[in-house]
Amino acid sequence: MPEPNAFWSSTIWHILMYAAIAYVTFAFVMFLLQSRLIYYPNMPSRAVTATPDQAGLIYQSVKFATEDGVQLDGWFLPVDQPRGVLLFFHGNAGNISHRFESLQIFHDLGLSSFIFDYRGYGRSEGKPSEHGTYRDAEAAWRYLTDERQIPKQSIVFFGRSLGASIAAHLAMTQAPRVLILESAFTSVPDVGARTYPFLPVRWLSRFQYNTKQYLKSVSAPVLIVHSRQDEIIRFEHGRTLFASANEPKRLLEIRGGHNDGFLVSGKTYINGIDTFLKDHLDR
Repeated sequence: MPEPNAFWSSTIWHILMYAAIAYVTFAFVMFLLQSRLIYYPNMPSRAVTATPDQAGLIYQSVKFATEDGVQLDGWFLPVDQPRGVLLFFHGNAGNISHRFESLQIFHDLGLSSFIFDYRGYGRSEGKPSEHGTYRDAEAAWRYLTDERQIPKQSIVFFGRSLGASIAAHLAMTQAPRVLILESAFTSVPDVGARTYPFLPVRWLSRFQYNTKQYLKSVSAPVLIVHSRQDEIIRFEHGRTLFASANEPKRLLEIRGGHNDGFLVSGKTYINGIDTFLKDHLDR
């Protein structure tokens, strides 16, 4: 019969071994499944379930291609005598048919809008990836400036959540008149490190979306919109991004959650954007 000390030593060793195996296995699975934690094209559905005319908005269906040959799907929503054209980069869940409330707000603000789905979203071809979304953004910019011949100085970039990082990345090389980032994060590793503090996220992460770094190279006026009640991307991200941005810049604090702050805040949100556009677009 083994000695008690030897028995307990063996038991503890086996527990530690199994715990280490479970930890490494979990970390490996998280490494492999990262894209599923970043992109949610099927939430609630990948299907484009409605069109802007059902919300009383005039629109034109658009098909355009990226440099690597991926066909993307989008809508162009014109207004009479627009003050500018807004290039809309939506978040990581759903598709263009889930953004009617925002499209209505921008319409009422006197902006024509161009919204599109990234590769793998809605009716766009392909599979989403970080580099792929950057290519999609470039293709959307070329569509506006080359095919529609819209002056670059009248284009506003608007990005929400993941779309904010994509918009900031494009703004480094293709300067818009104004850049608006709503509910944005500083980087994917920053978000992951807080969500999974027990994992070496910064070492495991295959995605960057380093919005904070991108902003340092953006020369356009920047409006950061963020809520203190954001339950997904904490308000500290907005403050850090504001500190990283070059002048001129402004921080618009709103109320509500990550996905409904722009609705909950009402006039605070609308008037804040309108004032920024008056200062940096209309002039």
